[in-house]
Amino acid sequence: MVHLRERPDARQLRALQELPPSLTWHTPMIALIALGLLLVALFVARAVRLGSVTLIRLLGRLLPRPVAFGVGAVLSALVVLVGVRDVVFDRGIVDIADRIAEATNGGTKDGIERPASRLVSGGPGSLVPWEGLGFQGRNFAGSTPTRDALTAWSGRPARDPVRVYVPSALPAAFADDPPFAAQARLAVRELDRTGAFDRAVLAVAGTTGTGWVDPNVAEALEYMYGGDTAIVAVQYSYLPSWVSFLVDKEKAGQATRALLDAVRERLDALPADRRPRLVVTGESLGAYAVEASFEGADDLLASTDGALLMGAPNFSPVSREIRRDRDPGSPVWRPQYRGGAHIRFAQFPETDLARPAAAWEHPRAVYLQNASDPVVWWSPDLLLSRPAWLDEPLGPDITPEITWFPFVAFWQTSVDMAVSYGVDAPHGHRYGAGAVDGWAAVLPPPGWTAADTTRLRAFIGHRPAAY
Repeated sequence: MVHLRERPDARQLRALQELPPSLTWHTPMIALIALGLLLVALFVARAVRLGSVTLIRLLGRLLPRPVAFGVGAVLSALVVLVGVRDVVFDRGIVDIADRIAEATNGGTKDGIERPASRLVSGGPGSLVPWEGLGFQGRNFAGSTPTRDALTAWSGRPARDPVRVYVPSALPAAFADDPPFAAQARLAVRELDRTGAFDRAVLAVAGTTGTGWVDPNVAEALEYMYGGDTAIVAVQYSYLPSWVSFLVDKEKAGQATRALLDAVRERLDALPADRRPRLVVTGESLGAYAVEASFEGADDLLASTDGALLMGAPNFSPVSREIRRDRDPGSPVWRPQYRGGAHIRFAQFPETDLARPAAAWEHPRAVYLQNASDPVVWWSPDLLLSRPAWLDEPLGPDITPEITWFPFVAFWQTSVDMAVSYGVDAPHGHRYGAGAVDGWAAVLPPPGWTAADTTRLRAFIGHRPAAY
């Protein structure tokens, strides 16, 4: 966690997270920002006090002083609460975030072009037009690796992968159904159109608030299977994840569950020996979207052939269940669950997933979870309760000088989430090429070796992400 340290501790933390020493101007800049925030808070407090005193004085002309004071205090509190909620938050912060996100959703990242493959949403014959995919949908569809690229890497014949993406804004032909049912129905039709149910693996991907799917996760699976894959995702929002969490977190689970139910219904209609292996994946709010689609860890394992989840937020129901019911003696930042028989956690997956040495049975679920990821540990409980991630032994990138104070831990963890991408994987909220090891553990293709994993990890990790 990137907080709760004096200057020597901060330097130690930067070393643990493989960062260069902090610049000399960081400390005075932080002090200036803190002073500015203090002055703003002081100004607001003085304004509220002045308004309350004025209101009580005016009411005192009409009412007895004790009554005027009580009525004035109640009215002032209501004005502040309504103002903060309706004006500052709903019509201010959320409205501005919505306008910015809506404008971004209409764009396309530089270098991303409409796919030529008919096996990708937005391509020729797609039920979803390229223009309607949204920013993240176009990124996801337009960066699909080609059969030639997959063949060049593996040296073996490959197939063009299937990627299906359904945006939050549906084509008019699908607008009559309830929103999530319409998305799921359209997604299954796209999967049928592209022949996705004839592939070796079908992955349902949960998306973040903006609709983002981690390109490293998608490409790792596609390169591993030589393109004999299909990946499907639906967008429930285009807002940043922190706004989605505040205003429509429930949509994430509802949309993903509707998709999973529709996909499983279609799979059940196929002969058992002709069904692709069904896996689920998601990162950050996308991991929550996947977890919220199941009743618990047992349901997740019983309903899929495997799962790869990364940086699941603290409020994600399945990972919370696992951490709560972890085996005695295992730390919360790397919980061992039921002897590691089906579910394992890793920060350094190349070594962490080999523990414990006991047999690892299928189906498997892999959680990539960094001890220093504030998204994993942020919770309102930090206001008054000391968190379990501060218990010994500490995580590998947590300084032993860390301490906890009421309210301070909550505030600093909240701030940490805003800068959690400012480190390299596997630290903070960055997971890099860890998906390669994750997929290799969850559902490796026949003949896949440890050397293949090492080679693919290097390939994915030493090039810029597709978007």
